[in-house]
Formats: sequence, structure tokens, C-alpha cells
Amino acid sequence: MYYTNVKNTIKDWAEDDRPREKLLMKGSSVLSDAELLAILIRNGTKMHSALDLAKAVLDTADYNLDKLARLSAEDLMRVRGVGSAKAVGILAAMELARRKRNRDVGKSVFVKSSGDAYEHMKPFMLDLTHEEFWIICLSRRMEVRKTVRVSSGGISGTFVDPKIVYRTALQNSINAILLCHNHPSGNTNPSSEDIALTKKLKTAGTYLDIEVADHLIFTDKGYYSFADNGIL
Repeated sequence: MYYTNVKNTIKDWAEDDRPREKLLMKGSSVLSDAELLAILIRNGTKMHSALDLAKAVLDTADYNLDKLARLSAEDLMRVRGVGSAKAVGILAAMELARRKRNRDVGKSVFVKSSGDAYEHMKPFMLDLTHEEFWIICLSRRMEVRKTVRVSSGGISGTFVDPKIVYRTALQNSINAILLCHNHPSGNTNPSSEDIALTKKLKTAGTYLDIEVADHLIFTDKGYYSFADNGIL
């Protein structure tokens, strides 16, 4: 990313061109991605404005917000002028956006298909760069009672203890669970370990009278349903 040699600070701009003032006067929707990011960054450096830094950060992510959400603090701090405080601010904003996405607070959620489950899990699992294993606790009417992360691991796998899975289910007095874990690689195909774990959890559930409704392999671009493919 190339910077200009002469710093043009945001304070030098016309008031209605400054990102903060522009947001207050015209609303957040009129701001560009770079301007919104400049507000998060707050301050520039001696040579570069906050907007210059914002553009450099976006350039690192190819101006793709999905890629930006996957950057770590270390990735962000490789941009000259972005220290730990600025990086943490950006990461916090990305996490809030991820949690907000597709959430409908206060409304009952029913999971009656693999598509419903995938949409429900998006706020929890989009943009993850490591594997996590979650369960959706369901009532007899397939209403979501609780969504719980059971384990978190590395890029290529995470350990899942069946005792923890069913302890969580029993504590919430539910009738069924839906398993879900992600593949950061984007590959939706189940591994032999995925299949073995699913069979193990399904067998354990029969003894506790808790149904395993499905097992979803989640990726940002799509999913694989064990139930839909007849191997549950």
C-alpha cells in the first residue's frame, strides 16, 4: 500500500467530509468502508491520517470485509502505524458484527431443517480460523433452547468429549441435540473421524433418550448435513 508523502489530516478537511462529522450529519450508511474503519482507528500518525491507515488495512484484506474479519491482531499490526490498541478496536468491532449477523433477539427460533440450523449457527461460526464444536439444544417442538460451544481447537481439529456434550444436554432438560462443527478449510466433506464421532454420540444418546437430530459441518460458503445425506 502506497502512502502520500504529505499528510493531509482529517482535521484539515471540510467538516462535512470528516468521517465522524459526516456520520452525525448524514448517517452511517453514506460512509465508505475506509471511512468507517477510520472512525475505529481514531488517530493517525505523524505522516498518515486515520483514513490512510484504514485504506492500508483494507488493502491488506484486498478490500474484502470477510477477509478483514479473519485477520488476527498480528496481521493488523503489520500495517505500519497500527499498534495493539488500534488492532484490538478493529477486532472488537468485527466480533460485534459477527455476533449481530442474522440474530433475531427475543424471537423463538425453530430448527426444522439443516438450512435452519446453518442460518442459526452463522453468528457463532462465520469467519472462524480454527475448529469449534457446538451443540444446539432443542425442545420436542424443535425450538432452540440453548446454543453451546463444547470445544475449541486448532486449524485442523478439536477434541470432543461425549460426557461434556451430554452433560450440557441433561443440564438443559432437552429432548434433542443438533451437532455442529466447522471446517476452516472450506471443505464440507466429513472425515472418517467426523463420521466415527457422530456414530459414537448418536449411540450414547439412545441410552439417555436424547435424539441426535443432525450433525452439520459448517463452512462460510455452505454446509454438509449428515441427516440430509442419510449417514446419521
